[in-house]
Amino acid sequence: VQLQASGGGLVQPGGSLRLSCAASGSIFSINAMAWYRQAPGKQRELVAAVTSGGSTNYADSVKGRFTISRDNAKNTVYLQMNSLKPEDTAVYHCNARIIYGSSWSELKEYDHWGQGTLVTVSS
Repeated sequence: VQLQASGGGLVQPGGSLRLSCAASGSIFSINAMAWYRQAPGKQRELVAAVTSGGSTNYADSVKGRFTISRDNAKNTVYLQMNSLKPEDTAVYHCNARIIYGSSWSELKEYDHWGQGTLVTVSS
């Protein structure tokens, strides 16, 4: 089971980007999915999270600008980022709590991270 993130890049201030993160493998189900980011010299911080039922949570710094969503049929989480600011520059990491196992009795939730994708907001 793994997570594959994509969609980062260079964008001007005020621009938009959409990040995607797909889970693959023998997955039973996925609980919460989230995006974190880490800027140079700073600690990793939670950007946004979404539960399996669609409830969302955002960092105050991105509320009204970013939207997290998920497609459960595709085991994919998205982060639509609008009105980007230079301070949004960071490596973005996706996270998912994935349930799987070799049999029904061995199903267990595991915490998975995707590889980071760099978002640079600069003119």
